[in-house]
Amino acid sequence: MSVFKDEVQPIDDRYIKDYLNKIENFDEKHTEDIFLGADQKLILKSSLSRLKRIQRIVGHGHFALLSFDAAIKTGKAYSSVGPFTKEELAFLEMIFYEDSLLYGFMGDKPLKNLTDTIDEPKAIKIPYTGNYLYKGLPLEMYKKIKKDIGENVILTSGLRSVTKQFMLFLNKAHSNDGNLSLASRSLAPPGYSFHGVGDFDVGQVGFGVSNFTEKFTDTPIYKKLEDLGYIKLRYSKGNFLGVRFEPWHIKVKL
Repeated sequence: MSVFKDEVQPIDDRYIKDYLNKIENFDEKHTEDIFLGADQKLILKSSLSRLKRIQRIVGHGHFALLSFDAAIKTGKAYSSVGPFTKEELAFLEMIFYEDSLLYGFMGDKPLKNLTDTIDEPKAIKIPYTGNYLYKGLPLEMYKKIKKDIGENVILTSGLRSVTKQFMLFLNKAHSNDGNLSLASRSLAPPGYSFHGVGDFDVGQVGFGVSNFTEKFTDTPIYKKLEDLGYIKLRYSKGNFLGVRFEPWHIKVKL
C-alpha cells in the first residue's frame, strides 16, 4: 500500500456520518448489520445456555478466570451441564477466529488463541467487588485510584477470560436476534477484550448499571479521574474502532 500523500483517497463524508451514527446509536439495529443465520442462532442459544450452567457450577467470580479448556472439562464432568457438542465447539471456534472486521469491530486482539488463559496465581480478588485484577501494574493502578479518589470509586469489572467474554458477547448477540454487529459495538468479541490482559472498569459506588453509560461522565468520580489524568481511554468518543464510547474503562496495557 502506498503512503504517498497524493495517492491517499479521501474518506467519503457520508461514510463517516453513517459510521458515527452507528456508534452513537450503538444499541440499535442498522441496515448493514451482520446477523447469524437461523441454524447458527440455535447453536448460539445452546452454547450460551451451557456457558451459563458452567458459571453456576464454578461460581460467578471464578468463572471470570475460567479458561476455555477448563470450561470444556467442566461440561464433561457435570451431568447438569453436559459436554459441548461438536456443533457448539465448531461455532465457538468460528466466533473466536473469524475476523471481527466482517461485522464491524476494528480493535486489536490481545488474545490470539482460543486456549489462552488467565494466569491465576498472578491474579488477586478485590474485596467487596467480586472481581479480580492482575498483581503488578493493574493492582497498583487501582490502589492508587482508590487512594487518590476515595472510597466512592469501585472496581466494576476486572479480569475476563476468553470464556467469560464469550458469555457476555454471545448473550448480547442472542438478545438481539443474532446481530453480531450490534453486539460488537458495546462488547469486544472473545479474544479482543483487553480485560483479558489487565485493563479494568471503575464506577461510582451506588450508581449501579449507570456506571456503564455516558451518565458516568456526570459523576464526581469521573471528573476526579479526568482531573488526575487517569482517563486515557481505550475507546474514546468518536473512535474509529467500531466501539461505543467507554469512559469507565481504565487503560492499563499499551
